[in-house]
Amino acid sequence: MEIGLARSDASAHQEKLSELLRRVSDGAGDRISLGQIAQAMDDRSFGAFLVVFCLPNLVPLPPGATVILGLPLVFIACQMAFSRLDTIWLPRRLREYSFDNKAFSAVLDRFIPWMNKAERFIKPRFFSGNRMIERVLGLFALVLAVIVFLPIPLGNMGPSLALALMGLGMTERDGLMMWAGVIVGVVFGAIVGYVGYEILSNIPYFIQQIPDYWHGFLNFFG
Repeated sequence: MEIGLARSDASAHQEKLSELLRRVSDGAGDRISLGQIAQAMDDRSFGAFLVVFCLPNLVPLPPGATVILGLPLVFIACQMAFSRLDTIWLPRRLREYSFDNKAFSAVLDRFIPWMNKAERFIKPRFFSGNRMIERVLGLFALVLAVIVFLPIPLGNMGPSLALALMGLGMTERDGLMMWAGVIVGVVFGAIVGYVGYEILSNIPYFIQQIPDYWHGFLNFFG
């Protein structure tokens, strides 16, 4: 059975995201499931899940880790852009997937103080709940999520910060924070795009230099 999450009333918006995440973690046992988090997020699930899955990407990661940690962001962004639902949808197997709650709590311990500082400046303002705007943001989030997914050294941190700001803005109905995330995303997206372009454009040159490198290697040890 596949489950779509329904909207709740506006009363759920009174709880800050940091408080909500901590409450969910404290109320879970040794393991916590994605379904438990999704149920608590309810109609804020798009933004909240962006924040949750961005948190591990905000620190330097070993090579290849972003391929695993970036994939959920691609999944969320695709739903923001293309889903007919206005909340996140999880198939049952993914909804029932659980992980160590102590590890989740440790991540919260590290990042919630930063979230608390950000939440001092966050308030409902300049926000439109228009689904079409959310879809456009989803397309942009998908571009950033793909950048995070690619194994680019340190290429995950800037786009993840942008997605986290967008997610916080969406969760707390703060359009100013959300569009600040878009601006950060444009800046880091341009930087990563330029670096990627330079790398790709220089590949033919390096291929042409391989014989020279090989001869130099042989001469050095010859």
